[in-house]
Amino acid sequence: MLKTLLVSLMVLASTGIYDFKVNTLDGKPLDLAQFKGKKMLIVNTASKCGYTKQYSDLQELYEKYGNKIAVIGFPANNFGQQEPGSNAEIGEFCKKNYGVKFPMAEKVSVKGGDIHPLFKYLTEEAAKLGVEDPIKWNFTKFLIDENGKLIAVFPSKVKPTDPEITKYLN
Repeated sequence: MLKTLLVSLMVLASTGIYDFKVNTLDGKPLDLAQFKGKKMLIVNTASKCGYTKQYSDLQELYEKYGNKIAVIGFPANNFGQQEPGSNAEIGEFCKKNYGVKFPMAEKVSVKGGDIHPLFKYLTEEAAKLGVEDPIKWNFTKFLIDENGKLIAVFPSKVKPTDPEITKYLN
């Protein structure tokens, strides 16, 4: 039993960003390992939030720096029930209103007892950077470097096109 526990802990300890696979809004697999060598900006999104207009900024960042960074949106209904729609409804909303072409994962939970494993991992990595409880609202942004290491967390109010973020891309 102890040996099994140790092996389990070693596996957990070796989990990195590139070990995660998620589904897109249309149910297709998205393997984060395909982004090795690029930075990633992982964002929890919502369609009925005061920050929803940041979809435009995320799309702009994706178009301008797409060769350097992968932008991935993760719709979540954790704050104020601001993402009530189905995956299909969210996809339609993002395309119609913001022309979103960057990958959008299926709706997940980013906080609480049902937190998605990716966001549990990102929260733990943020704590190592001294950022405790990083996801306080929709549109929290996690910036990962080309080697899969979390390098910064940005709160909702920081726009994706803000120099605080783009300085890592120039």
